[in-house]
Amino acid sequence: MILSRAFRDRWRPPLFLVVAAVLGIMLLVPLAGIAFFRVYENQLIETTESELIAQSAAIAAASAQRLQDLGGTELPLGEAVSSAPAGSYRGGLVVQYLSGGWSPVLTRLDLNKTPILPGRPEAAPTTATVHPVYAEMGRHLTPILKDTQKLTLAGFRLLDFNGTVIAGRGELGLSLAHVEEVRHALSGHYASALRERIVDNPQPIYSISRGTSVRVFVAMPVIVNNRVAGVVYASRTPSNILKELFLKREAVFWLAAFTLGATFIVGLIFVRAISGPIRALTRRSLRIGAGDREALQPLAIHGNREIHALSESMLDMSRKLFDRNDYISTFANHVTHELKSPLTAIQGAAELLQDGGDGLSSGEREKFLDNILRDTNRATLLLNRLRDLARADSVEIGGHCRLGDVVAGIRGRVQGVTIDLAEDADLPMSAENARIVFENLIDNSRKHGADRVKIAVEAEDKALKLLVRDNGEGISAGNAEQVFDLFFTTRRDKGGTGMGLGIVQALLKAHGAGIHLVPRNAQGACFELTFPGGSGGLKSSNVR
Repeated sequence: MILSRAFRDRWRPPLFLVVAAVLGIMLLVPLAGIAFFRVYENQLIETTESELIAQSAAIAAASAQRLQDLGGTELPLGEAVSSAPAGSYRGGLVVQYLSGGWSPVLTRLDLNKTPILPGRPEAAPTTATVHPVYAEMGRHLTPILKDTQKLTLAGFRLLDFNGTVIAGRGELGLSLAHVEEVRHALSGHYASALRERIVDNPQPIYSISRGTSVRVFVAMPVIVNNRVAGVVYASRTPSNILKELFLKREAVFWLAAFTLGATFIVGLIFVRAISGPIRALTRRSLRIGAGDREALQPLAIHGNREIHALSESMLDMSRKLFDRNDYISTFANHVTHELKSPLTAIQGAAELLQDGGDGLSSGEREKFLDNILRDTNRATLLLNRLRDLARADSVEIGGHCRLGDVVAGIRGRVQGVTIDLAEDADLPMSAENARIVFENLIDNSRKHGADRVKIAVEAEDKALKLLVRDNGEGISAGNAEQVFDLFFTTRRDKGGTGMGLGIVQALLKAHGAGIHLVPRNAQGACFELTFPGGSGGLKSSNVR
């Protein structure tokens, strides 16, 4: 790794920072829409050009019809319409050839492609005279164009085939033939352009785009008999984005309110479902680490399934650790107590031997030495049993063995006890662990006066049960609840350690099995061992 683990752990962002970043991104989503304002602005320009095309086409058609009515066959006309590729760019203009057939004029202006030209040149004086028919038509259309401008806010100029203004709000009698888009229209081509618009009193927040600093110009030729009779020259400033947003202010308000509300709800969900429960779980783990048992309670709010599972597993682990700590503490006290008695006796006998010296008789010396040996053997036995118990607590889980094989091996090790096994079974544990379990049970029966032990197999759908029954003196009702407690024994004076059944229980528990004492209803004691996993490969046989 390029970065060390310590560095990565140090700079790993906390959850609240991650949540804040997510919420920040959510808030930036609508702000990122500003980047798309240019698309909206472009749409406004396309809309403006489309409207100007429709209006100019209508005026051009009406003008052509009026000229034909007034001038007839004697009407003077301009250049013949020539062909050119549709939608071609010429000097920053969008030029489209118009044929006599179906030739729809499409919007071509695009802020990303069309260069913005300087402002429109001023109209220039001209020496060309206006034909009376054109002058008459201009007088007829001027009030119509003015009324149209009041409604559409578009400026219209009607030019004759020489480029002289014959109708419109102003510039009558002046020439616009030198304007690029007009010059192309006079040759029979539709042309449009984007030109700079000079704002006399710009405001700091008046515009956030070029929408108010450009103006759309279109030049639509008036064609009569496939010759240019004039030009409809129209222009209009596209709508301002802020104005459009203001007109749609209610929708913008609700969009902003929805965005803020959604961000708040997402933040609340994060805090309640993730951040809050994790902080609570962290505080709870610190309390548990400090030994506060009152902290072993479920969280008030888990948030989500994963944190609930994490919380429950942590609490369950903590309970087990507390139980384990209690077990170790109790176990240490018992071990100390059990080892203290033989060690005290050994120390006392040794001190008497040391103090008595040669004054002790051989019988007394023999007695003290016997006491030392007896208590040493007891301490050794306790230590061996402790080692067996430690092995049972940390046993390797797994393996399989046949019950009949285990019992056959025990028969050669235990004297004075007859073991009956009517049915064989497959046990889900290793042969060594199974030997420790059954050897301790059988030895415990022998020490309590039994000379016969019967092992019965009972198979169920989800468990394998073994009944280990003897014919010994049994276990009284008063001792029944303590038989699995470590160091509990009724034969302490005869060398009993009270650890045999504890070792058996620990081994079985490690394998997911269990053992309990069956209530006494006949002579002897009966223990029931339960193994999970079905019949365990039950096999009937007359094993004796």
